[in-house]
Order: sequence, then structure tokens, then C-alpha cells
Amino acid sequence: MFSTALHSVSYAGVWPGQARLSLDDFLTRAWSLGYEGVMLMAKRPHLSVLDFDNVATERLRWRIDELGLKVACLAGYTDFTIGSDRPDIPTREMQVLYVTQLARLAATLGCKLVRVFTGYSRANMGYDQAWNWCVDCLKESARRAADFGVTLALQNHHDTAAHFESFADLLDDVDEPNCCAAFDAWSPALHGSDLVAAVKRLGLRIVHTTVADYVRRPRFSYVPNLVNYVPEPDAIRAVPMGEGFIDYRVFFTALRQVGYQGAVAYEMCSPLRGGGSQENLDRYAKRFLEWMRSLAE
Repeated sequence: MFSTALHSVSYAGVWPGQARLSLDDFLTRAWSLGYEGVMLMAKRPHLSVLDFDNVATERLRWRIDELGLKVACLAGYTDFTIGSDRPDIPTREMQVLYVTQLARLAATLGCKLVRVFTGYSRANMGYDQAWNWCVDCLKESARRAADFGVTLALQNHHDTAAHFESFADLLDDVDEPNCCAAFDAWSPALHGSDLVAAVKRLGLRIVHTTVADYVRRPRFSYVPNLVNYVPEPDAIRAVPMGEGFIDYRVFFTALRQVGYQGAVAYEMCSPLRGGGSQENLDRYAKRFLEWMRSLAE
């Protein structure tokens, strides 16, 4: 079966009530829980390029090696359409520099992947312009990452090219051998897309995947003059692996069929049923490993 990794965003205090561990405490936690590797959030409070010079990065690699862990991926946070309202500020250049620095960190840590995103929709930006900005930034970022022997793993998360067909088209337009897919089941499942078709469309370009399971909960707003409710988009709530609406057995089977060789990273990046105490986070993290082991039985 696939190797497992725990995403450090799961213990970063990024949502209300979520426990926050230092990077070193997180590494110890991942090891004690039984994970083979980690995915490191490449911003504060964990792995910020502002805090890790060569000496600090070498020290971190020593600690990771001491625990016997592998760094499956560095999780970058990009939005290549931001700044369209302020063209005087070199926002895209700063993001390309950020990705370049992450590639440097990744190489020192013995990691081959840096996760990146496309961009969000902007009221003052048309779809074609957003697409072109993302393509240009991804091209330059990939070429700079190649100098460090690092591959960009583009996650299907942000608005631009969110659908798997558009996502594949975007990778075609970027056309860099080291710009591949960090393809998650969450996005196509929410779109109502066929998971097998989505995986087959991307094929061997999938080099990483991050997983979490969710349930849908209907939402309504009350309109007094109608004495009635109007529907709103469903709320999505994280639940233990295997208890949600995403068919991960089908997804993983499809990954095996296309020859996927990467890790499967588990993340808890949004509020969980049961809250964000360390005990509950640990319970979810353990449940994921149990569920993964059940696939091999």
C-alpha cells in the first residue's frame, strides 16, 4: 500500500480551538503515532523561509533523520492571482521567490516535492487573465525549482482550474516536466465528478495526494417576510477517515491502476467533529492509519 505522511497543518492552531505544536513537537508526535513521513506547512508557526537558514535547515534534517521520518512534501501557500488591484507591487515576483526558497529548503531536507496552488477568483480579473498569470508564475517557479532537483506539486484547490479537466489543461499549458499534480479526491467529490475518470485524466502526473474525509450538512437562512427558509451551500465538516461522503477506496484503487508511487498525506486543516484538542487530533490521526491498514487486509 502507499506510504503515509502526516501534514503539520493538523497541529498548527490554524482553526479555532485547534491545538498548536511546535515543529519539533509535531515531528515527535508524527513519529510516536506511527507515520512514515511528514508534510510540512511552509509558513509560520512551522517551516517559514524567514526562520530557516542553512544551519537551521541542516539541524532540522538531522532531527528528521534521527526520528526515521521522510519529508514527503513541503506545503507552500501561493495565490498567483493576488495583487491584480495593485500592479505597482511585484506580488507575483515575491511568490516566485518564495517558491524558489522552498525548493532550496526541500533539497536540503532531502525532499523532492513542493506543493503550490493556482489562484483565487478576483472581481477585477477575467478568467483568461487569471489563467495566464497562473501559467506564467508556475512556469518560472518550476524552472527555478528544477535547479534544486525539486518538482512542483500543484494542488487542485484554488478557483483557477479547479475542475479536473481544466486542471489537466493548465498543466498542459505550463508544460514543464517538473510541474505535476498534487491531486486530491476532495475537490472532484464536491464537484460531483467521477473519481476514477479524474485520476485517469491526470495519470502519472499525480505525484502527491492529501486526504481528509467530510460530511455534508444542509444550511438554510430564514426569511421573515416569507415565513420560510431559503437554502444556502452545504456546510462541510471533517469526520474520521472512512465516515464521510468521499469514496477513498475507489480513489486509491484508481491511483494504483495508474501507477501512483507517492505518499498519502493526512491533514486536519478545518474544524473536526469533536473539536481541536490534542487528544481529538491524535484520535483522528490514529484512525487514518487504522483505515489505511484495513485497505491491505
